[in-house]
Amino acid sequence: MTISRRQFLKSSAALALLEQISRLDALAAPLAGSDYRALVCVFLFGGNDSNNTIVPTDASGYADYLKARGNPATGGLGLAQSSLIALPGVNYGLHPGLAPLLPIWNAGHLAMQFNVGTLNRPISKAEYANAANRPESLFSHSDQQAQWQSAVSSGPSRSGWAGRIADLAGSNGALPLIISTGGNNLFAVGNATTPLAIPANGGIGLNGFGSNPTGSPLFGAMTQLRGLDAGNQLVQAAAGTMNRAIAASSALAPVLTGTSPVASLFAGQNNSVAQQLHQVARVIGARQTLGAGRQIFFVSHGGYDTHTDQLNRQATLLGQLGTALKSFYDALNQLGALSQVTTFTQADFARTLKPASGGGSDHAWGAHHFVMGGSVKGGTYGRFPSLVLGGADDVTNEGRWLPTTAVQQYGATLASWLGVQATDLPKVFPNIAAFPQANLGFMR
Repeated sequence: MTISRRQFLKSSAALALLEQISRLDALAAPLAGSDYRALVCVFLFGGNDSNNTIVPTDASGYADYLKARGNPATGGLGLAQSSLIALPGVNYGLHPGLAPLLPIWNAGHLAMQFNVGTLNRPISKAEYANAANRPESLFSHSDQQAQWQSAVSSGPSRSGWAGRIADLAGSNGALPLIISTGGNNLFAVGNATTPLAIPANGGIGLNGFGSNPTGSPLFGAMTQLRGLDAGNQLVQAAAGTMNRAIAASSALAPVLTGTSPVASLFAGQNNSVAQQLHQVARVIGARQTLGAGRQIFFVSHGGYDTHTDQLNRQATLLGQLGTALKSFYDALNQLGALSQVTTFTQADFARTLKPASGGGSDHAWGAHHFVMGGSVKGGTYGRFPSLVLGGADDVTNEGRWLPTTAVQQYGATLASWLGVQATDLPKVFPNIAAFPQANLGFMR
């Protein structure tokens, strides 16, 4: 039989892909531990202003903060000290919208990692002046989102750090290791594995197959079609994808459409982040039925690009986030999974300490993030920047903090808790050796 050039190229591409997958399978190493564990990433799209999320409450720290942020009565972004949610044991307070997190802090299950950002290696303020020392495309939404999600800042990446964990882990029962309620994202994409996207609320199913996919006449017809030309590698791959989709749909449909055991905890919260966390809680509640050993979830919360009217917009967003996180924490406690699930935040970047016109702030760099769960060692981690415009930590005189902790270190600490072994960390975080420590110590 004569093979056309196009057919040859297609076959060659398929063989190359299968060869790549085979190599990845050979590299796969099981995650340590036999218990159930899950990571839940809550990505704050747009770049949350962490300067108003965590505020120093000591006299000198708050004075520096208010001087740079400005009094809100005269168009500034400073929060009144009396409005802050004081955290016992430390000289920091939370934005009032995050008041629901106070009991979690008091229980020792909330950590704050200060000044995290994208880096290729640790650099000084003087080294920042040389563009070659910086991550690519600083202050760009899409680029910084990709670098946070991939933990690669030296150039584009085709996979995310959670996806690379899935490559290592291999099989995870009927479901992929990664489930996204926030749509498609780089964070969840592996080199050989793909995530499962589920809706922010409601059930999941295959269009046209009804509630019982394998019992549908259409399923029988599809099965027959997939059997034709079964020796073709591309057809085999398509059949495998369809089979996995059907298995996942069949397993999850009753979980997402049945009665939720934690529905009352999310009652009255009609915003996206609460609905997504409720979906995640449903899946975690069915972990034994689903046969899942390790899971990673991706949740999105948008709207943080507050160039204008920041005080009002961030108050709404953080109010939604704080309430939803507390409901999720309580749901995990009710489901007996509090110590088995760790929730953490990510974002494009922080925002400038110096206000911008229109009552907003501009794109910045290093940001503060939360880690929550029963296995978290509560407290503060890392070094809080000096809130002085043009000071030791400000690279642009507008309050853009040079990160003192890298995304790679933040992610590696979480990945290690999930079960990624130390020898496998470079497969997930290729540049981790450039940083002095791979574990920041906030996990038990």
